[in-house]
Amino acid sequence: MSDTTILEINHLTHRFGGLEALTDINVNLKKGEIAGLIGPNGAGKTTVFNLVSGFYVPSEGDILFKGKRINGLKPHVIASMQIGRTFQNIRLWGDMTVLENICISQQYRLSYNVADAFFGTKRFKNEEKKIHEEAWALLEKFNLADKALDYPKNLPYGIQRRVEIARALSLNPDLLMLDEPAAGLSTSDLADLISYIRWIHDTFGVTIWMIEHQMQVIMTLCDYIQVINFGKEIARGTPEEIQTDQNVIKAYLGNGEID
Repeated sequence: MSDTTILEINHLTHRFGGLEALTDINVNLKKGEIAGLIGPNGAGKTTVFNLVSGFYVPSEGDILFKGKRINGLKPHVIASMQIGRTFQNIRLWGDMTVLENICISQQYRLSYNVADAFFGTKRFKNEEKKIHEEAWALLEKFNLADKALDYPKNLPYGIQRRVEIARALSLNPDLLMLDEPAAGLSTSDLADLISYIRWIHDTFGVTIWMIEHQMQVIMTLCDYIQVINFGKEIARGTPEEIQTDQNVIKAYLGNGEID
């Protein structure tokens, strides 16, 4: 982890009609770290991710990625700036093969036009070949090459989750945002997920920012954790600091300790 800031969020506030979903959220992610964003259900965590990835436009505040303001940019533009993202509910194209799911995420890189595609020009063939080769290489790295021609809807949930993460990494992101990667996984699968995310971090050198309810995953992986509740920050610090923070304990349990 370096001292270089990769994502900076200043005074982020967002309203849905008259409801203020987020109030004055500030984030400073360092390049190379694994950071967590946690809080009870309905705290506003996914809203933060949706604002950063361009699905919503902030009511107030600034979002800067590698020093550039990205407020209001379209999701595909933000993705092309090397921000990858997964979703709490897996969003794969079930009627496309695993390979096609990886390839389609690369469409922003293509320079050929409709005429090239219609006539099958050399430019069209070369670019499509390159994208397919890179997709195969990525699937091999993720040990998913044997699933390349399968349809995601026919695969076990855990494999679908791996495919979604691989698709996000096909963007060659500097920042990978994981929205509840453990959702739907059994307790016995958590150790494998932890190892998997650590392997991704070390292999790809990517900064990882995750939302997660499974405290085993968060406390094991994260260098730094931020906690929000009812759209407001209530704590930030190391895993050790968060586990004993009374505001966090109260928000989750009312009393006692975080598991």
